[in-house]
Amino acid sequence: MLRLHTLCAGLLAVSTALAGDREPEIQRAPATPQAVGVVHTLRTIPEACTRLEGRFTGNAGAPYALAAVRTGARCQPRSALRQDAPAAGAAGWVLNDLIRVPSAACPSRQAVIRIWRRPASAAVPRMDAQGKARVYLKEGLDAAAAGQLGAIPQYAMAMAMEGKDCR
Repeated sequence: MLRLHTLCAGLLAVSTALAGDREPEIQRAPATPQAVGVVHTLRTIPEACTRLEGRFTGNAGAPYALAAVRTGARCQPRSALRQDAPAAGAAGWVLNDLIRVPSAACPSRQAVIRIWRRPASAAVPRMDAQGKARVYLKEGLDAAAAGQLGAIPQYAMAMAMEGKDCR
């Protein structure tokens, strides 16, 4: 009997690891239940100048709509937002946030939004003779012209529906 419990626990641990369900960096409780047709903000990613909005549609084919909305016309993004999830176990990606939004019309059904973050390994500017790290426009323009700009941080998101349907 003990071997069976140990085997089940091992299989659960392996399946969780394969599914990529690690603990997210941001811990949050499930959102308040949302009614069908009501647009709600899920999260703002200021680095990408983006706000994630969702709404339950009431449509059986696509029960939840998720949209990335630009926060402002003058906002300059310092990171990129991808609409597709990274491959399971992709190097460098960290599960950043897990957002659960229950449906008010069907409490057993919820939208689950996973957000991954891929930090960029930005080099620290070198110190000048005065001990200050200075960034000069000409050096940046020269690096851009030579195609030697560093990587920028990235975010990726994926949405799934979980739970029993209330039909």
